[in-house]
Amino acid sequence: MSEIGIIHFLYIGENQVVVDMLASKPDLVSFHHVENALEAVQYIKSNSKVRAILCEAWLLGVTGISFFEFLKTTPIAGSRQIPFFLLNKDFDQKLYKEAVLAGVDDYFTQPYNLDNIILRTNFSNKYYQLFVNQDLEGRKPEEFNIDSKKRIFDIVVAGGILLFASPFLAIICFAIWAESGFKGKVYYTSKRFGRYRIFDFYKLRSMYLDADKRLKEVRHLNQYASAEVEMNDDNMVCPFCSKLIEGQYCSNLLYDGGQQVCEYIFLTTRKKKGQAAFLKIKNDPRVTVVGKFIRNTSIDELPQLINVLKGDMSIVGNRPLPLYEAYLLTSDQYSARFGAPAGITGLWQVELRGKGGVMSEEERKSLDNIYAENHSFWGDIKLILRTIPALFQKENV
Repeated sequence: MSEIGIIHFLYIGENQVVVDMLASKPDLVSFHHVENALEAVQYIKSNSKVRAILCEAWLLGVTGISFFEFLKTTPIAGSRQIPFFLLNKDFDQKLYKEAVLAGVDDYFTQPYNLDNIILRTNFSNKYYQLFVNQDLEGRKPEEFNIDSKKRIFDIVVAGGILLFASPFLAIICFAIWAESGFKGKVYYTSKRFGRYRIFDFYKLRSMYLDADKRLKEVRHLNQYASAEVEMNDDNMVCPFCSKLIEGQYCSNLLYDGGQQVCEYIFLTTRKKKGQAAFLKIKNDPRVTVVGKFIRNTSIDELPQLINVLKGDMSIVGNRPLPLYEAYLLTSDQYSARFGAPAGITGLWQVELRGKGGVMSEEERKSLDNIYAENHSFWGDIKLILRTIPALFQKENV
């Protein structure tokens, strides 16, 4: 049973597949079906029990997105707080981008999965109840800042470690630079999303300068690979990069098929072509000698202490995510993780790292949620004490 009892949907459109899907689980779902926007407005005005709107992308005389914008600018019976999901038979990159920019709650394509829609509806309703009613738009950014005790601790610890380690860090940076023929940067940055903010994430470089170009050479070593095929899609446009300033990207740039793309496009196209979505290479030949050392000792993470001093991160928290991964998690119950500060180490890292164990993606995301809901200053201290023996990894991955 869903979190809020039987969910009442308003479906706008003429797709019998959707009607049959909604009718398939009467113990979880009730629904009302209309074929056009006018009937939808009349129903919303007279019914307060609608918990989500499923709207086809193309309606008679109007588009689903334009109808959503009408509801947003002209609220009818609390329609601003009713999750609005756009439906389309096939994925359309341009339409998807337009929907995201308009603020549509989600975009579903066939084959539809009712369980996923119910899950998304429960999350969206909870979100509106907890946040929209509290008028977050009127709150100042400083209201989301880290707790004062935690912040003081972060500054003291990060500043102390950087001061103590600066001579050694200088030697490591010189070694990275020398091994690369005194060329290129010894660090790299990527855009990450933490607690309600996007920031530049710092890390020491552990691979050769041409590592992204050599990706094709090491695909056969991928531990997640099955029957991979070549891919090259020149028409893919990243919806996240398009929102950033020119020259900035939502994630690391990679080369694939001679084309430079962001990591989001890389993973999306691999999935589309039946390739492994994740890349995990044991004893990756692209890692330098110095890189192996700094990875095994976690020294490559030290520049993140600068992020801590800047207030982007904390010593303990949920790992900040690339923008595309963060966006995907805002669509389900795992988005609760963003209620905690971003951190260098956290609960799931302590549970897994250094033990050589296996953890599913769902377990990891659940642990992030648990930390977000239960974190405290003294709980962070305990996690730090548990982190120390886990710093030395058992695998060179």
